[in-house]
Amino acid sequence: MPQYKKPKNFDNNLVVIGAGSAGLITSYIAATIKAKVSLIERHKMGGDCLNTGCVPSKALIRSAKMLRYAQRAKDFGFKSAHIDFNFADIMERVQRVIAKIEPHDSVERFTQLGVNCIQGEAKILSPYEVQVNNKEVISTRSIVIATGARPFIPPLPGLDQITPLTSDNIWELRDLPKKLVVLGGGPIGCELAQSFARFGSQVTLVERSSRIMAREDEDVSEAVSQQFLKEGLSLLTSHNAQSIEVKAGKKFLVMEHQGTTERVEFDEILFAIGRAPNTTGFGLEELGIPLTPRGTIQVDDYLATNYKNILACGDVAGPYQFTHTAAHQAYYASINSLFYPWTRWVPAPFNKGLKVNYDVIPWATYTDPEVATVGLTETSAKEQNIPYEITRYGIDDLDRAIADEEDHGFIKVLTKPGSDQILGTTIVGSHAGDIITEYIAA
Repeated sequence: MPQYKKPKNFDNNLVVIGAGSAGLITSYIAATIKAKVSLIERHKMGGDCLNTGCVPSKALIRSAKMLRYAQRAKDFGFKSAHIDFNFADIMERVQRVIAKIEPHDSVERFTQLGVNCIQGEAKILSPYEVQVNNKEVISTRSIVIATGARPFIPPLPGLDQITPLTSDNIWELRDLPKKLVVLGGGPIGCELAQSFARFGSQVTLVERSSRIMAREDEDVSEAVSQQFLKEGLSLLTSHNAQSIEVKAGKKFLVMEHQGTTERVEFDEILFAIGRAPNTTGFGLEELGIPLTPRGTIQVDDYLATNYKNILACGDVAGPYQFTHTAAHQAYYASINSLFYPWTRWVPAPFNKGLKVNYDVIPWATYTDPEVATVGLTETSAKEQNIPYEITRYGIDDLDRAIADEEDHGFIKVLTKPGSDQILGTTIVGSHAGDIITEYIAA
């Protein structure tokens, strides 16, 4: 590891690289305790969550759900209902929602909070120096890397013949694809596949695993799969994408399935098979900061790299790629960066609030039905050989759900044998993402 001379004086207490959820909250906390903090962002304030992730996807899902309610008019006592819409208007609404939330993450707001916001490319020259736009060099006691992640596109043969869609650029669409292939059956793929199907696209969801939503238990995957099939989606599980073909003006995804070759035609194809951490181009290689096998920055329990005053948080650090986890990590990153090395001298168990804790990390997938999980699933408990008892409640028995015509799904609670200590909870059903909060607290 190269040795660098520590300056006697610093321009900043902290420099944060990346203004997504992790970087914004790290900066906010630092400014709140009157630290001198600079936040460098090369693109848009708010990062993926505001511009291409949580906000636009939830706006699109909401519009699609309104359309689905109209299609279910008879369930609610109406003879019929019809919604006339233009898909371009739906996508303009998505942009309107982003614009309305944008001020919360804006340069103006964070400047008022005391953060020095800098637009440009950052390059870490040393543990104490960051260069901006290959010009100005600013010094700092500590650095927090919060550069996020980007959609991963596999190098399929024939990819150069098309313009692939990802969660970054799908929001530029204004014409509804007649035939949409979604490659990847994880949360992003499932949410967008169902939404586009509700707007009228003929959607084919391709997943190389034997089931969609493979992170969840099998009964959860089955419940969502059955709803997808009911709504007309085509599910191709255990299908491996091989290449892209363009013949006579038609586009095809070529797949391998149980030793045979299959093709599915598409107008547009959405790649939703994961996100790659942004770790190149800003100095990590030159400093010799190691990465994990998953490509994230290797950090310790304090979120520090091999340089203890250079920390990382959010998607670029892992192990989770959730907005709320990025915010959770940001607290630890800000405190440990500002008060290094004193935080390292706090003995156990008093250092508990300084070491990042992942004991209670919830997540939700906003399909319909929604899926929300916190703690262990049955699958993860079995993999870790953790004994458990299971309590299952069918939402078809719940009065409120019956009144809402949403009496489907279940709540599954894993507890320690002979105890009421909750090890994990999964909810499948309407408002699962809201209901899970009580189990998070418990």
